[in-house]
Amino acid sequence: MAEFIKIYPENPNPREIQKVVKVLKKGGLVIYPTDTVYGLGCDITNIKALERIARIKGVKLEKSNFSFVCEDLSNLSDYVKQINTTTFKILKRALPGAYTFILPGSNNLPNPFKKRKTVGIRVPDNSIILALIAALGNPIVSTSIRDDDDDILEYTTDPELILEKWDSRVDIVIDGGYGGNEASTIIDLSQEEPIIIREGKGSLEIF
Repeated sequence: MAEFIKIYPENPNPREIQKVVKVLKKGGLVIYPTDTVYGLGCDITNIKALERIARIKGVKLEKSNFSFVCEDLSNLSDYVKQINTTTFKILKRALPGAYTFILPGSNNLPNPFKKRKTVGIRVPDNSIILALIAALGNPIVSTSIRDDDDDILEYTTDPELILEKWDSRVDIVIDGGYGGNEASTIIDLSQEEPIIIREGKGSLEIF
């Protein structure tokens, strides 16, 4: 049975944040709000938790397309090869925001992702998940909770319906209010020119 924890985005309660962090550190899976749809995440350093998410999504961990959700751009150098000034300016302009940026992966990627040439980086504009990552001390690995073959359905936006659907598979569902029903915009910055992979909530006008 998943624990259902209400956290208000205006002022995330540090005690509740610490409760979630404790579960993440023990290898727990958490469903959390973002600036787009709700996400499913775990501690990037916990292999067993990563394997749990991969099993839930029905993919091999090494071949998964999970994103790394960071508090800010300070974690970039841990996972991404040195990027040029133009790319950095795009990231600074867009983040935090409803974007996933694909960047060239570095040699420091966690073991399951060592063979990746690229990595998806997210810095959502949502105070709850940013407070969680800050308290955890490292990024989380994340995937959208919507089924890839589904349109966005009500259960992906209403925390109580999310709990009903995911109760037996995760450890915590955070109720941070109704989620959005539009996924992030995905932009590949690993090539010389930016390539739009998916147009979502993040505006393309900044490019």
